[in-house]
Amino acid sequence: MRYSRGQAIFVLNSILSVLFTFQSLTAQVPNIVLLMGDDHGWEETGYNAHPHVKTPVLDEMAASGLRFDNFYAGHPSCSPTRASFLTGRHPNRMGTFAPGWSMRPEEITCASILGRAGYRCGHFGKWHVGAVKSASPLNPGAMGFVEWLSHDNFFELNPSFSRNGGEPQRFEGESSEILIREAIRFIDSAHRSNVPFFTIVWFGSPHEPYSGLPSDLALYDELPVKYRDKQVSLTSNETGLKTTRLQGEVLRERYAEITAMDRAIGTLRTHLAESGLRDNTLLFYCGDNGTSADGSLVQRHRGVKGQVYDGGILVPGLIEWPARIPAPRSTKIRASTSDLLPTLCGLLGQSLPDRPIDGMDLTPLLHGSELVRSKPLYFWSFQNSGGTNQVPYVDPEMQKGTTPLVKLAGGKPTRDFKNFRHPSIVEADYLGPRAIIDGQFKLVIHDRNESDPIQELFDLEADPFERNNLIEQYSQQASLLQRQLRDWQSSVLTSLTGADY
Repeated sequence: MRYSRGQAIFVLNSILSVLFTFQSLTAQVPNIVLLMGDDHGWEETGYNAHPHVKTPVLDEMAASGLRFDNFYAGHPSCSPTRASFLTGRHPNRMGTFAPGWSMRPEEITCASILGRAGYRCGHFGKWHVGAVKSASPLNPGAMGFVEWLSHDNFFELNPSFSRNGGEPQRFEGESSEILIREAIRFIDSAHRSNVPFFTIVWFGSPHEPYSGLPSDLALYDELPVKYRDKQVSLTSNETGLKTTRLQGEVLRERYAEITAMDRAIGTLRTHLAESGLRDNTLLFYCGDNGTSADGSLVQRHRGVKGQVYDGGILVPGLIEWPARIPAPRSTKIRASTSDLLPTLCGLLGQSLPDRPIDGMDLTPLLHGSELVRSKPLYFWSFQNSGGTNQVPYVDPEMQKGTTPLVKLAGGKPTRDFKNFRHPSIVEADYLGPRAIIDGQFKLVIHDRNESDPIQELFDLEADPFERNNLIEQYSQQASLLQRQLRDWQSSVLTSLTGADY
């Protein structure tokens, strides 16, 4: 087809207009990289004064960016926290009750929102909110990511990953290094295309069973002798079954994994700087729950993974974004993984999904403004056995995992998922360990049964390690928090019935 001079000028101007729009987009909005460790609790960083573990890169991030001194995982275990990370909603709203429980296909993720806003979205590493294979309605692609190299669960050295839903492939090397290498490739591709990138990297470290490179293990050679009087339970790398080992040997391997993950994050930071991307890239790191019992050594905070005390839910929380956070800052505000989606929406001027959102927009903190938390933080481990009479929400065939791992489950070296329909609510659905933090007070409730709750009230400002139960002295405050928690549970259970979709 031949164009007249006027038509040619019009076409050229149209092309230039499109290019200018993309250039304006990439100049105005930040690139975003969200990183998360697996079972990495608050205390296991150098900047939080751990006596052994070496995290020089996270320490540098804490010294140069925005450090959250009170950042919480959305749940004391991994799959539920990941659901909150992606959706801004408590995982019980979508039936993601515990590890191995999937999300629901109707959930709206931050990747879906950012993809519509012009971002190229990629996921790398642990997924664990549904199967990653191509047939799954819950794989990263179905949840808004255009590219993914992912695992159904966790992984060690020489891991296997599924690329974009394909058959698992084995990758030789240290898993955190592999993931960062893949993420950098994705970032560079988006940068060459002049498109902003949204990249999630969910590491497999330091989840047990542990394995480390010789050079990283050597950093902790003194620990087997120093901590040789206690046995801990974990998975055997040889059999995939439970075993017991000396704590010092276990800590040596666990800390080697943390150090390797830390070094991989440093590789990413260096690449962003050398590529001219660091200033306008929001780089975030957190853990997905508190330290696991086998790795727990420094117990300033009460509890471990799986518990709603702060030791089970308090994790590292760091943000670097030199263009917006040019000087180091720290904040005492209590924030959580549920805040990520509303914060990204606030940052980019995107509307929140039209359904209950449990997190809140933290963008004033990024701008350097004061912020008072207007929403309480809620934690709840739902008691659901997944009995035989329940109707699957997703075809069980679509929930079967494919990526192999060491730890066996029902004799299988992979992970399958489940999620059930919950059309009606009964009183027993309100049970399960749960907590609310509103202001300085935290109420914790454990139920032996419906008529015998154990309640504890803590003043987290005066008693951050939850040693002193104030339930008798502040009974009126406890009653108020109890009512707030109950009302919130009712909202969550309404969502669980499917009413939000």
